[in-house]
Amino acid sequence: MAFFKKDPLQIIAFQSYGTNKHFYARGRAIEDESIDLEAQKIWHLAVNTWKRFEADEIKHVGINVKLPNNKVLKCTTDDNGYYKVEENLEDLKSLANEEGWLSFTLSYDDVNIERTIQNDNRFPGELLIPSDKAQFGVASDIDDTILHTGVVSLLKWKVIYNSIFKHAKNRSPLEGAADFYHKLHRGKSGENANPIFYVSHSPWNLYRYLELFLKQNNFPKGPILLRSLSNFLRKKPLDEKPQKQKEILNLLKTYPNLPFILIGDSGEHDPDIYMEIAEEFPDRILAIYLRSVKHKKKMLRVKGLVDNYKTTMVLMVESSEQAIEHARKHGFIA
Repeated sequence: MAFFKKDPLQIIAFQSYGTNKHFYARGRAIEDESIDLEAQKIWHLAVNTWKRFEADEIKHVGINVKLPNNKVLKCTTDDNGYYKVEENLEDLKSLANEEGWLSFTLSYDDVNIERTIQNDNRFPGELLIPSDKAQFGVASDIDDTILHTGVVSLLKWKVIYNSIFKHAKNRSPLEGAADFYHKLHRGKSGENANPIFYVSHSPWNLYRYLELFLKQNNFPKGPILLRSLSNFLRKKPLDEKPQKQKEILNLLKTYPNLPFILIGDSGEHDPDIYMEIAEEFPDRILAIYLRSVKHKKKMLRVKGLVDNYKTTMVLMVESSEQAIEHARKHGFIA
């Protein structure tokens, strides 16, 4: 049993999202591998990467979620230690701060568990409830959209190298991206508090790494939506939607009165996913922004898609300045 191992236990809460009447939170119960987020040396970075993917999950255990009003929700972790809490409640906005973030506390249901970090069976979590002032939401990719990754490199060697041997604090954001996202967050009035959702094909094992990158580079705070490593590795049926597409569709379902702007890159499948979503929700997708990548064949393919697409505005951009100019022209930002 995992409880008898030496490493202390922890619960990692993934920043999630909800509504005034719907609570939705996700995370994972694992052993604490003592990952040093400040480590800079190559050997330490490689060890940290190993720890992220070798993490020992705490499966089939009860988790308590305590809200600020002392209401307690319960759930159980799955075979991989992941938990999901989803429940219809009332007046959740009254429990959130001005930006819409609702804080809660997680704990193991077994009161006899003593091997948590510092023997304190309490772990912080939070979810976002978008403001009533929000004009739209933003769903953005991460790799090569706001973070230099190298997904179009041969055999994705740059992705592997950057993820293993570069500290999150030393990773380079695309120039002007954080400023563009803050403008989108503030919206036309400057006070709209439009929610930003970061959606990536990366596995949940990289959650804290990506969270640190976004914070270090001053991107607007927002839920980070990834996928489990088991889904990352398994071969999917041809008719199954990509996880990124499922996440965005769930956002559209959760906020039926909120239109969205989709931001991605031209290197992988973002154009196909975003255009298919726009076809399904033509009145909900205000615009699609696609970062250009340094790959001639991929750029030609995407340009062919964009040139013949009429459902919604699609803009291939070389820089954040181009996106900012377009967004200002169409009334998305001040």
